[in-house]
Amino acid sequence: MPLTSAADLGTRPEGVAARLDQGLLDQVRALQARVRQIEDAHTVETQPVLPPLEPLFSARGLRVGSAYAVDGSTALAMALMAGASASGSWCGVVGVPEFGAEAAAAIGVALDRTVLVPEPVEHWIAVTAALVDVLPVVVLRAPDRVREADAARLSARLRQRGSTLVALGAWPRCEARLSIVDSRWEGIADGRGHLSGRRVTIEIAPRSGRSRTTGLWLSDRVEPAGGQALAGVGHALDAEQVAS
Repeated sequence: MPLTSAADLGTRPEGVAARLDQGLLDQVRALQARVRQIEDAHTVETQPVLPPLEPLFSARGLRVGSAYAVDGSTALAMALMAGASASGSWCGVVGVPEFGAEAAAAIGVALDRTVLVPEPVEHWIAVTAALVDVLPVVVLRAPDRVREADAARLSARLRQRGSTLVALGAWPRCEARLSIVDSRWEGIADGRGHLSGRRVTIEIAPRSGRSRTTGLWLSDRVEPAGGQALAGVGHALDAEQVAS
């Protein structure tokens, strides 16, 4: 059996590693992990977002196969959908009867490539799953609290089909939650004129990582259009048409 001297051990790779300071090893491992994160960011598939929203996302867009939760703002949901729509993708909107056609068009949504199911009622899961099968981006407002099991099934569908979900309201295990944390209307000076739009500050709280903010200008037409919500949208369907 060959013998190894202490001097020999000191010249071998394992001997060198054994003598390295543990703090240095930890730094090397941290650097390796960071490199992997950067490499992953370059390989992640995404749906495009409007340029002002890109700084919110580490991959500069909505991750394909993921769900995002929006705290109540229909205008923000439209803004998240607008990038993909303007780039040529079809999009779907489920359970948002007040979705405004003029408002959506003002921010860049292509109405001729938008499918609306305003009142899915009890069929909302089947309708959303059906749209996820064929559309890259789907906006959803669920009528009830979403169960973990239902969210898990839809999440699996998103990954299989390469789609992205933007949920208005809470969504279990979402990729990130977005909200408008500040909103300032502009357009009235000295008591005259009319509201021309508002500047909003948007915050994203990722499932992992730090929160980030960015600003966005929304014109006055980005607000829901009330009774004219569906005017000009060429693909408004009822729930049974989609689910069947």
